[in-house]
Amino acid sequence: VQLQASGGGFVQAGGSLRLSCVASRAIFSTFMTYDMGWYRQAPGKQRELVASISSTGTTNSADSVKGRFTISRNNSKKTVYLQMNGLKPEDTAVYYCTRGYFGTDYSPLDWGQGTLVTVSS
Repeated sequence: VQLQASGGGFVQAGGSLRLSCVASRAIFSTFMTYDMGWYRQAPGKQRELVASISSTGTTNSADSVKGRFTISRNNSKKTVYLQMNGLKPEDTAVYYCTRGYFGTDYSPLDWGQGTLVTVSS
């Protein structure tokens, strides 16, 4: 699965960005079966799961972004989104789109290239 993320950039604290991730080589009927997630990795920190969405649309998000970030998907466009509002400097990181599966928790299988989000104070 090839995942292409976009939408990162530079924004001031309190601003918004929307990340997009297209599964460019999937057909939409296959994409519909994918569980998807967004991870991030800040400088000097471990990679962390930010939000996930199941094939049926059930979403989960990390406590650090609850109420600010929203994950969604458009199966006809083979795309998953991460709407980020109320951005804080601590949200600065490289964000990665993944395809995965839900066992006990979400586990990634395929990774896209990262997109950098920089939030200034």
